[in-house]
Amino acid sequence: MSSLFSTIKVGGWTFASRILGLLRDMATTNLLGASVFHDVFVVVLKIPNVFRRFFAEGAFSQAFIPIYKSLISKNKETEASAFLNSLLGLMITVLFFFTVAALIFAPVFIFFFAPGFYFDSETKSLAVEMLRIMFPYLALISLVSFAAGIQNSHNSFSIPAATPLIFNFTLIIFAVFASRFFEIPVFALAWGVLLAGFLQLLLQMVPLARIGIIPKIAFDFKNQHIRRFGLLILPAILAGGVAQINLLIDTIFASLLSPGSPTWLYVSDRLIQFPLGVFAIAIGTVLLPNLTQHFANENLLEFKSTLMKGIKLVIFIGIPSSLGLAIFGYQILEMLFQRGAFTANDVMMANLGLQMFTIGLPFFMLMKVLVPCFFAQQNTKTPLYVAILSLLINIILNYLFAFYLGFGHYGLALGSSLAAVVSVMILLMILSFEKLIFISLDFIKFIFKISFATSLMVLYLLAVTDLVNFSIFNGMFYVISILLVIFVAALIFLLASYVLGIRPKDLYQ
Repeated sequence: MSSLFSTIKVGGWTFASRILGLLRDMATTNLLGASVFHDVFVVVLKIPNVFRRFFAEGAFSQAFIPIYKSLISKNKETEASAFLNSLLGLMITVLFFFTVAALIFAPVFIFFFAPGFYFDSETKSLAVEMLRIMFPYLALISLVSFAAGIQNSHNSFSIPAATPLIFNFTLIIFAVFASRFFEIPVFALAWGVLLAGFLQLLLQMVPLARIGIIPKIAFDFKNQHIRRFGLLILPAILAGGVAQINLLIDTIFASLLSPGSPTWLYVSDRLIQFPLGVFAIAIGTVLLPNLTQHFANENLLEFKSTLMKGIKLVIFIGIPSSLGLAIFGYQILEMLFQRGAFTANDVMMANLGLQMFTIGLPFFMLMKVLVPCFFAQQNTKTPLYVAILSLLINIILNYLFAFYLGFGHYGLALGSSLAAVVSVMILLMILSFEKLIFISLDFIKFIFKISFATSLMVLYLLAVTDLVNFSIFNGMFYVISILLVIFVAALIFLLASYVLGIRPKDLYQ
């Protein structure tokens, strides 16, 4: 049950972070609305964030943890320490030169990642200045992820999962209070991002000291494990971040669409990121060290069992979350964001993107479980090839839906969702061919039970949206009514699942 408790612990902290993240987005959209200022903020912030998720959270952890966990599992502490020190030296070197390059060539970064901003002189100037303030956040948060990888390898998950709370809390403070001291309020958010990076890095010192591991900078780039790390991380940069690559493509295309499109896409994605972040990422975070240990110990039965239970847990959460957001997403968006400069039209446009994202939500979540399975075996080539295919599909579908067919921003969300569907199907077929997963009669029964329980929840939500006029509620009563509907929907699904015989031991042990 330790894996279940670890997942619950990570999920709990991530849940708190996502709640605070929604409050952060409420504060920023209230301050700026779906204006060009908010468009620039979300697009420019995504540049260091995407690099962070490629190098730090995605590819880095997928390449680092299997090597480091294998060393400490075999009691090779001296080798593990030398690897950490050398890797820290490598990271600091690469991050320094990459950050300096980004500061110098900021206009080039804007041209490539937000071409729609580049050809408007005022928007370009704003974007370049904000990028130069926020880009050093990448170096800081990459070191945070390095520290988190060490802690996760030692089965310490709480502090890494709680760390994003600092980012969200800092941005709320700057949006609500510090913005009044800036002539252009969006710059308060930019400086808040940078400060949050420093604070998150400082927090990591305590848990590292507690487990007795404080890496020291060494520039031994010839370390044998550094070479292995290099071989793993290069293909993992793509393979570990398919969803992020596709979202980055969405952002590039969104900058070419009408004003407000990046903000609408961002807001709809934020609702999708809630179940994805709270559950799928939590499951994947705990799953990778466990799969790696089973593979290192040549315990194939436990490897298969752990993987299948991870898949079942994601399905248990992903299917009702997807349909629930598809039916009741508009009301949730309205409750969270329709205030200040964010209008009713903005809610309607964001909901169009949300509807398309819900198609891909279960598949985005499954990616967080399936990709670690390959990395636990130190196999980066397979997910790399799948990532490249997904990337090509997403580019083609983005152009087709957003521009050729004229769907705009929600065409980008549809393209990302369909690309994720294709990727997951291919990965499942490969794992099935390798006999690492199999469709048993129990699994088919499980799917039918989940489908029936979800159907009851869907009928309830359809009845509520048809019969209840939420506009009659005001203020806190409106918020309570929306939350009550969500609570009852979740309760119906969970009770139905329990009556049908689904138990926690069926999902994770």
